[in-house]
Amino acid sequence: QVQLVESGGGLVQAGGSLRLSCAASGLTFSRTTMAWFRQAPGKEREFVAAIDWSRHNTGYSDSVKGRFTISRDNAKNTVYLQMNSLKPEDTAVYYCAADFLRGTNNNMGEYDYWGQGTQVTVSS
Repeated sequence: QVQLVESGGGLVQAGGSLRLSCAASGLTFSRTTMAWFRQAPGKEREFVAAIDWSRHNTGYSDSVKGRFTISRDNAKNTVYLQMNSLKPEDTAVYYCAADFLRGTNNNMGEYDYWGQGTQVTVSS
């Protein structure tokens, strides 16, 4: 069965950095689009970033563009989210998602596979 396991969350001060990882198993990782979503308390889950199987195409939400970088290592079946210049409004549970899609899809409903989430808290 498909498993996505996130790690790397934690507590950081505003302006700091964190790198999230998501290790995938049970699927042909090199053929999947991988994405990160996040959900803050009381808010809907929202798209953060996505990367297609080729690693050449990436997409970001406007709120993180220029601060976050998504990357993947197909040999390790792992996708990463490097988060720099963190702000208190980045505080959320971050979820990894995967599916066999074309391009960098930002539609949550298109992803069938999800991790359990990792908490990121940014203090002011």
